[in-house]
Amino acid sequence: MNQDKMHETICNITESQLIYIIETCVYIPAFICGFFLNVWALGMFCCKLNKWNETRVYMTNLAAADCLFVLTLPVSLVFKTKSVNTVCHVLESAYFVNRYMSVFLITITAIDRYIAIAYPLKAKSIRSPRKSAIVCGFLWILLISIICTVKFADERSEQEICFIKVTKKPSVFLLASVIWGFLIPLAILSFCSIRITTKLIKKKHTHPQEVKLIQKAINIIFANMIVFIICFLPLHVALFIRFIADFRKASCAVMENIELYVRLAAILANTNCCLDAICYYFVNKEFQEASLKLSTKYLSHLNQGSEKQGSENM
Repeated sequence: MNQDKMHETICNITESQLIYIIETCVYIPAFICGFFLNVWALGMFCCKLNKWNETRVYMTNLAAADCLFVLTLPVSLVFKTKSVNTVCHVLESAYFVNRYMSVFLITITAIDRYIAIAYPLKAKSIRSPRKSAIVCGFLWILLISIICTVKFADERSEQEICFIKVTKKPSVFLLASVIWGFLIPLAILSFCSIRITTKLIKKKHTHPQEVKLIQKAINIIFANMIVFIICFLPLHVALFIRFIADFRKASCAVMENIELYVRLAAILANTNCCLDAICYYFVNKEFQEASLKLSTKYLSHLNQGSEKQGSENM
């Protein structure tokens, strides 16, 4: 009876040859490009730079997460034809841990930049490399614990395929990944980006000699946000549609079409490991220079104001 019921909830979703070819054509170059770019970035952050700061800590962890993530891409190609077992659970866990570690690190970097730009005086007491390292360590432990627990507690039969959801049973993990893994980070990222941009635009009027520098920082903020949305929005829309379809017990034909959409959206999302290197490592230095100069000017202005007030009181 239980077996009959299980068969009713499992769709016979076969491996699409076209999707597999697209994945192979994208993942192999992404693996090569992403691995070398992120290893290079790790070498730069760990060996070449002299002073550790908050941004360097976050970027090092982001490079490590992306580097580990690209290692799962060729493995996922091989295991998409395998049944679910312990090795599959481990590989899936590594895949999701590193993907969402990247998402949260991008979000935290935006928060850190917002604090540095919006509250330059308080930032000295709020921000520190040690605190950034503690935050990153906490994130690693939290994500590994949650995802591994969910994956190993999830009851999946050997009839299912690794890296592909074939059951019509609604997954709370899917809904949680949409809400906590995308919507909340997107809201935080959007808030920080808009607030930083507003602050920088105001500084354009008070510091006309720094217009080019400020505009460069604004362009970087929007470039990072656009890449985040382009990479992760289609995937999480697809996952949400899949959850709704599971909840409403859609037919297997519908499920198969949704699974194709999920796979295509995942291909786009997985290229983020390469785009992170371009958007965060190569332009991050320019943003740091902009924020440093703007913060220095702001502090100088405050010091001049306090000195002037002190001389008036005398």
